[in-house]
Amino acid sequence: MHRSQSVVCQPPPGPLQCQNQLVPGLAMFVFAVLACCVAAAAATEVQQCEGMNIPGLSNAVQLVPCKKIPCALKKGTDTHITMTFTPEKDTKTIKNHVTALVFGVPLPFVGVDGNSVCDKLETESGEKASCPLSAGVKYVYKDSFPVLSFYPDLTTTVHWALKADDDKPITCFEVEAKIRK
Repeated sequence: MHRSQSVVCQPPPGPLQCQNQLVPGLAMFVFAVLACCVAAAAATEVQQCEGMNIPGLSNAVQLVPCKKIPCALKKGTDTHITMTFTPEKDTKTIKNHVTALVFGVPLPFVGVDGNSVCDKLETESGEKASCPLSAGVKYVYKDSFPVLSFYPDLTTTVHWALKADDDKPITCFEVEAKIRK
């Protein structure tokens, strides 16, 4: 018997039920619930950037390792980001705009801010994508960045935007982070 085949079950009278049967609808439901739980557990609690309202933003951003807020960014290690977004208009290029608020002043995250992300994109189905980007298409940005040793030890707000060729943000989030040794 192949697993993809359904089996008709005739349970005996009483409390006994069919066992060891593949019930396709139930199996798919359980898989969907588990997938949602894994996705929710992996998402990072981020905030909207001022002036933006991106539905489902926290579910669209994953920072690893970031088990709780503030995210612990350990010097000398890499942090990994996965961000899902959908541009509202076509764009030829897309760049990071990443800053950390230090004593009230937004300072660029050296080594990350201003970099093109065109070579770090996938489609929603996991296929390689690149610039230009089309409006209405869902993309996934995957990258890692070093937490450099010369960064000061501090708790800060990290502002992360992906900007189109017109320098306007396509997507944006803010997250509290603690840079430490």
